Amino acid sequence: MALNFTINKSNPPLGALLAAEHVKGSVQVSVEEGKDTRLHVSDAIQFNDANSISRYLARVAPALGLYGANVMEQTEVDHWLEFSARRLCGQPGLTVALAELDKALSLRTFLVGHAVTLADLSVWAALKGHAEWPSQGKSFSHVNRWFSFLSSQVLFTAVGNKYARKNIPMSKSNSDEKKQDVGKFVDLPGAEMGKVVVRFPPEASGYLHIGHAKAALLNQHYQVTFKGKLIMRFDDTNPEKEKEDFEKVILEDVAMLQIHPDQFTYTSDHFPTIMRFAEQLLSEGKAYIDNTPPEQMKQEREQRTESKCRNNTVEQNIKMWAEMKAGTEYGQTCCMRAKIDMNSNNGCMRDPTLFRCKNAPHPRTGNTYKVYPTYDFACPIVDSLEGVTHALRTTEYHDRDEQFYWIIEALRLRKPYIWEYSRLNLNNTVLSKRKLTWFVDQGYVDGWDDPRFPTVRGVLRRGMTVEGLKQFIAAQGGSRSVVNMEWDKIWAFNKKVIDPVAPRYTALSSSYVVPVSIPEATEEMKEVAKHPKNAEVGMKKVWYGPRVLVEGADAETFSEGEMVTFINWGNLIITKINKGADGKVVSMEARLNLENKDYKKTTKITWLAETNSAPLLPTICINYQPLISKAVITKDDDFKEYINKNSKLEEKMLGDPCLKNLKKGDIIQLQRRGFYICDQPYEPVSPNSCKESPCVLLYIPDGHVKEMPTAGSKDKSKSQASSNTSAAPTKATSTSAPAPASASAGDLFSSIVAQGETVRQLKAAKAPKDEVDKAVQQLLSLKAQFKQQTGIEYKPGMTPPTSAPAPPTATTDPTSCPHARVAQQGELVRKLKAEQAPKDQVDAAVKQLLALKAEYKQVTGQEYKPGAAPAQKASAPVQSSPSSAPAVGGLYEKVAEQGEVVRKLKAAKASKDQVDAAVKQLLALKAEYKQQTGQDYKPGMQPAACPAQTQSSSPSTQSSSSPQAQKLFSEVAQQGELVRKLKSEKAPKDQVDEAVKTLLDLKSRYKTLTGEEYKPVAAAGATGGEDKNRKERENKSEKQGGGAGGGKKGKGDKPGQGKEASGGAGGGGEGQGPKKQTRLGLEAKKEENLADWYSQVITKAEMIEYYDVSGCYVLRPWSFAIWEAIKDFFDREIKKLGVENCYFPMFVSQAALEKEKSHIEDFAPEVAWVTRSGKTELAEPIAVRPTSETVMYPAYAKWVQSHRDLPIKLNQWCNVVRWEFKHPQPFLRTREFLWQEGHTAFATKEEAAEEVLQILDLYARVYEELMAIPVVKGRKTEKEKFAGGDYTTTVEAFISASGRAIQGATSHHLGQNFSKMFEIVFEDPKRPGEKQLAFQNSWGITTRTIGVLTMVHGDNMGLVLPPRVACLQVVIIPCGITASLPEQEKEALLTQCSKYLRRLQDAGIRVKSDLRDNYSPGWKFNHWELKGVPIRLEVGPKDMQQRQCVAVRRDSAAKVTIPEAEVEKKLVTMLEDIQNSLFKKASDDLKSNMVAVDTMEQFQKELDQGKIVQIPFCGGIECEDWIKKTTAKDQDLEPGAPSMGAKSLCIPFSPLKTLQPGQMCVSGKEPAQYYTLFGRSY
Repeated sequence: MALNFTINKSNPPLGALLAAEHVKGSVQVSVEEGKDTRLHVSDAIQFNDANSISRYLARVAPALGLYGANVMEQTEVDHWLEFSARRLCGQPGLTVALAELDKALSLRTFLVGHAVTLADLSVWAALKGHAEWPSQGKSFSHVNRWFSFLSSQVLFTAVGNKYARKNIPMSKSNSDEKKQDVGKFVDLPGAEMGKVVVRFPPEASGYLHIGHAKAALLNQHYQVTFKGKLIMRFDDTNPEKEKEDFEKVILEDVAMLQIHPDQFTYTSDHFPTIMRFAEQLLSEGKAYIDNTPPEQMKQEREQRTESKCRNNTVEQNIKMWAEMKAGTEYGQTCCMRAKIDMNSNNGCMRDPTLFRCKNAPHPRTGNTYKVYPTYDFACPIVDSLEGVTHALRTTEYHDRDEQFYWIIEALRLRKPYIWEYSRLNLNNTVLSKRKLTWFVDQGYVDGWDDPRFPTVRGVLRRGMTVEGLKQFIAAQGGSRSVVNMEWDKIWAFNKKVIDPVAPRYTALSSSYVVPVSIPEATEEMKEVAKHPKNAEVGMKKVWYGPRVLVEGADAETFSEGEMVTFINWGNLIITKINKGADGKVVSMEARLNLENKDYKKTTKITWLAETNSAPLLPTICINYQPLISKAVITKDDDFKEYINKNSKLEEKMLGDPCLKNLKKGDIIQLQRRGFYICDQPYEPVSPNSCKESPCVLLYIPDGHVKEMPTAGSKDKSKSQASSNTSAAPTKATSTSAPAPASASAGDLFSSIVAQGETVRQLKAAKAPKDEVDKAVQQLLSLKAQFKQQTGIEYKPGMTPPTSAPAPPTATTDPTSCPHARVAQQGELVRKLKAEQAPKDQVDAAVKQLLALKAEYKQVTGQEYKPGAAPAQKASAPVQSSPSSAPAVGGLYEKVAEQGEVVRKLKAAKASKDQVDAAVKQLLALKAEYKQQTGQDYKPGMQPAACPAQTQSSSPSTQSSSSPQAQKLFSEVAQQGELVRKLKSEKAPKDQVDEAVKTLLDLKSRYKTLTGEEYKPVAAAGATGGEDKNRKERENKSEKQGGGAGGGKKGKGDKPGQGKEASGGAGGGGEGQGPKKQTRLGLEAKKEENLADWYSQVITKAEMIEYYDVSGCYVLRPWSFAIWEAIKDFFDREIKKLGVENCYFPMFVSQAALEKEKSHIEDFAPEVAWVTRSGKTELAEPIAVRPTSETVMYPAYAKWVQSHRDLPIKLNQWCNVVRWEFKHPQPFLRTREFLWQEGHTAFATKEEAAEEVLQILDLYARVYEELMAIPVVKGRKTEKEKFAGGDYTTTVEAFISASGRAIQGATSHHLGQNFSKMFEIVFEDPKRPGEKQLAFQNSWGITTRTIGVLTMVHGDNMGLVLPPRVACLQVVIIPCGITASLPEQEKEALLTQCSKYLRRLQDAGIRVKSDLRDNYSPGWKFNHWELKGVPIRLEVGPKDMQQRQCVAVRRDSAAKVTIPEAEVEKKLVTMLEDIQNSLFKKASDDLKSNMVAVDTMEQFQKELDQGKIVQIPFCGGIECEDWIKKTTAKDQDLEPGAPSMGAKSLCIPFSPLKTLQPGQMCVSGKEPAQYYTLFGRSY
């Protein structure tokens, strides 16, 4: 029996559809879309009700048990069917019904019985189609569990995806619309349901751009959320800018965005009222008429000088106002200004203009008026008159807010609330209407809807959907964080909308297509799905035949006999490849292998059949690049200098025949190319032009961070490389490039994108590692070619370039350029090495490379340098100045000799004044050298001549002067390469020695012939890959014993000497030129480059290891030991206070996190969310804790019933995640960090307040007693206090190297705010029956402490650790172990070191002996100094004889000789002295850098000197914002600087000065409340 089920497509019955899907295996049911829902059984039997249809379907398939297993279960099923129809479907509120359902499901998996029944189907369907289910369902855990479980089942997923979207009516309810616009929205202060009025006031002087779209959608969000009113008001205050046609398009744009204002108004509607208010200000002396010329007025405002007209009488002002209103010549020179405050620090308050005189006619009022208000004057008046309750404005208007409220107060009008949000800043574009108009007027774009424009119409024409735009804007929400955003984010939102519905088609680049002959294939047509994952998109015709076309870039990758998957056809085997004389593929032959269905390891390609039945469609793909080449245009930039004049790129394509059916605006995906929108449909041959119009497609960016595939997908270099190397040497260079030399940039781009897709597919399919590595290697090779051809790096998501006419210089064959040939051969050598090709192949390629380098040198007279511009051929030898070059060379030698003298004096332990005098002379010589050469002296670098001269002594000029010398130079280079190869391959020692001997002999012959030492040109710091490998080998050999100065150091070596040796020496191999640096020590100085210094200290001192997730770091044992020391101390102390340790989960439900509004508002941008489990979307996102108040307090509410349950004192040591920031710094600002967080609850406020200070004292002790860092204790201001708390106390540290403070730890009193939200209540013992809210505290200290310690105590030698937190306090280093030292004495020395070790351990000192014999003592000194060990104990043979040892302090480098018997006692005392000394030094530093001042001028001066400053402060948040903004002016800080303006650090408990009665805040506006510490901070 066949059943015909027709459904109403606008309201499909999900329950009945689910029943139909379940019974399809037993009963034949066909589902069709129609006008009404009906199940047709026969002409006599038809059902229209959804539940009746479900019952019938269940009864005709009884074996499935959908209607229950017995009579009782059938009764229950009937109950739930009725329940779904009456209580759920179409009902406005679900709470009561869901509560009943939740109770029924509390102990059940299914509603009836032990399997799915109609009860589950009907109730699930009713909830799925209900608009309020997503919001209300979260509160009912059992219903949520049941619903999620069913939703994960295949049939439910299929029906839900296919029909549920249609089941929700298009005209969604307000609550539903609110749910769609999820973003970082915050509640409006003082907003009341039904009373909120917002406005969107565009100026009709241009088209809307997406910045306006954000404003409009934000206003609409609050209109819908509060069921309020949205006014759309045209700001038509400037008649010169207003155009009526712009009004029309703005209204159309607003309609396109699906925004529906409740009222449309114009500012000009209120012109009479605004004029009346202006005259009121004149008559009250609050405004005046000014005829000062505009430029002079601007200068006066900047210089805070009052205008000559400011003190006009009211009569004078009225007279001049009359001239303005009449539009006379004199009136046009005047304007009306508010009389506010010309000395204000806010420029907007320095008598702003209110009215100006303009003779231009107004589009709406004609010539009625000659004077027009400014927007800043009209806006507050009209907002007040029209009843606006909340004026949403971007933060760029922040300075004008004060002016807004002044006008409101001066006119005694109702005061709207200003709510700020950040403007939308997008990179590589401009949003200013003035600049956009300029582009249109100058013809750089096609119009306001140009796809390169950020206008609403522009982005829609480029393929942005309204839904994608709305989702993007909604996701930004009402955040105030001002950020510059890449375009990829907006396009990524759009992709989510178009990807599920965009049909897939094919197009091939017409610049390079290859025909493939498949004789056995027959011409036919089949229908295939337009979208592989969405059958609803429909079917398309695909033609097959004996001749098909493929991309040339794909064809280049094939090999004969290879199996290739032709998408929508199957597997084919390539039987023959025919290539032309230029090496390009001209045609191929293949045979069908369709029965083979294994597509896992094959190349997937697109293709098109060449048949007369369906001719290929001429298509043009247009790709747009950004109009502006610079990411961010600053106020000092002229945007016209950064215009990209080649931003529109076209590529001709051969398109799928189906493309002829596209209509304008259709969005499609070209397989392996990306998304496109049809801008111009195909038109057949026109009788007028006798030409056909191609289909024009615009590329839609998709926000990819990875490549979209196009063409070229397999590793094609290996076979070519092998053939290249086996060919003759001269031929090798011409065939070494993996891609054809003539391939266009567009083809290369296609190849890269396709290869990227191949890599992704291989990784997804978990292919063997060697396969993945090969594909990745090929991808990198293609990217290198792309850069070489286009001059720019390939970036994922960039618009594909097209084949453009090459510049004249590019027409030369690269193989004719010696520089290019060397570069290509170098690339080939690297590739062969990477592929681990046979040794003879590599050797042949290396030999050829050296020959090409020699040829390059002969032609140009210069050595080949990787990365340098190709040198021009030398037409005549360049003569050096006869005197200057030798003089420079002589000076270089003098510096080197003096350096040697200094080293000898240090080694001989000469007197300090002798060493100082020698060092002074050395510095003078270096300064003279720099003056003559313009370069710093660098050890090992050959002396440079004056800039205008060539290097007379360079081997290149010498060697090129005689062919014999040149040949010998080449032989030395080759032999050096051989030596390096033998060493790297760990060849037998005699083989290496023989090769070194030959090398030295060749060098000697070279010197005899030329009179000069052999020196490779690149020795001063070549940058190629070979040089990098060489550095690694050198570092390795240094580590194995060739390190600090090439030999072991004696006990007497000074730290400075060891440091110099490690920094400037190193065992360079033969043929490598000057010795390389070992890079053991720091290469940056703390006082010169703090950021680099810090980065080097924490990595070289082995504190952290970088990790592949930005902002997360590996804490190595050396730094973790510091944290453990802090943890042990603090844990011990808080337990004395009765605090217990516990652990709570790291995951927080969204409902719990959002319970305390102000708390989550502060943390919202930093919260990381878990949204998926495997590939399944979670029903509700789960937050990773940014802090644990909302995790712990629900439990507190359960545990506290009586006052006897208090206090609760819990602490946990855990990690937290705070995600959103731009410039992570290890320890200081990281996305994940370790901390302790204490959370306590008390019955009285006094108990809680006492604990806040107890904990703060403990934090101060952690810093001062453990880490020897002084801190300032105090209370945070209102602006800086913990979100949701009553007040916050803090300890603040200071880092003088950066002139910045850093928050050390905080202890918060939360009051009763959280206990109120989480209902932590107890019965008041004094008032039985009354509930009392608990008083709470929270407090925490983090691993940031380690970063503070590093920056405060560290020096240019590395880390300096206070003994109390040092992992090791003493390191014992044996010295004087030489080859001549008898074995017996060596053993005795090591035994003595072991004795010291045991004795110090018994004394409770953390100690270690460094007995490694592969490092010299000097190397060890440097190593442990860098790691900051407080004391180094040196023990040598002479020390043993004299029964003593030498202790070297890390903090002062002082050496102390200690008798053997007193070593424990002396070292314990020394450690304590080091601790105290470090604290005193840091305390003195803080005292000298913390000052108190009383004026803004002094404050700015001290701040700019890198100090922290205590100033009289009123405590106002607005004032603090103003201070931060004012002090940020003209600050040119390094990128990533933590904070530009000064912020409040704390209100010190012990201020430096006492506040005087009547003393004013530094802003000069309000009385000061206290001295507050301000400074720039991390």
